[in-house]
Amino acid sequence: MIRVLLADDQALVRGALAALLDLEPDLTVVAQLEDGTGVAQAVLEHRVDVALLDIEMPGMDGIETVRAVQQAVADAGVQCRCLMVTTFGRPGYLRRALEAGAAGFVVKDTPAEQLAEAVRTVHAGGRVVDPSLAQESLVSGANPLTDREKDVLRAALDGSSVREIAAALVLSAGTVRNHLSSAIAKTHTANRTEAALTARDRGWL
Repeated sequence: MIRVLLADDQALVRGALAALLDLEPDLTVVAQLEDGTGVAQAVLEHRVDVALLDIEMPGMDGIETVRAVQQAVADAGVQCRCLMVTTFGRPGYLRRALEAGAAGFVVKDTPAEQLAEAVRTVHAGGRVVDPSLAQESLVSGANPLTDREKDVLRAALDGSSVREIAAALVLSAGTVRNHLSSAIAKTHTANRTEAALTARDRGWL
């Protein structure tokens, strides 16, 4: 039996996925969590083979969770593969998830049979990526933003002023303006709010 963990902050989605996967003769859901915070520990406690993770979760998002799982299993000398199952099929998320160590990336409207097969594939050491998303990722290219530009845009997402962003990141207002200007140019947008939203929607933040 392939032992599966589910982490998704939407209880209905989590329950539906568990019910579908438990119908498969060779899959069993051994743990369900509503965020990424306790996933690494649960992977070890329940001897999980494949962890199905949402991207956007409170506490610890899916990409951070992949890193935590990879570190935990490496330290323990065991193996667990991570498969992202998300509503947010954004090329930037795909790239970041794979770089973090995820073995696959599929969207939530994937048919149940295909999802089960994806679990089997990653468990066997393979990689599964939604084909349309993979093509879009190639077309959109790599994330052009620097780490500091990403920090500034994240801070701008809630509409914060330059002064507020500068205070939050312990930067000068001039430095913040420079990073925002560069990010606006790279995202081909008109202002910091549009730049932040565009970068978020592309999965760059």
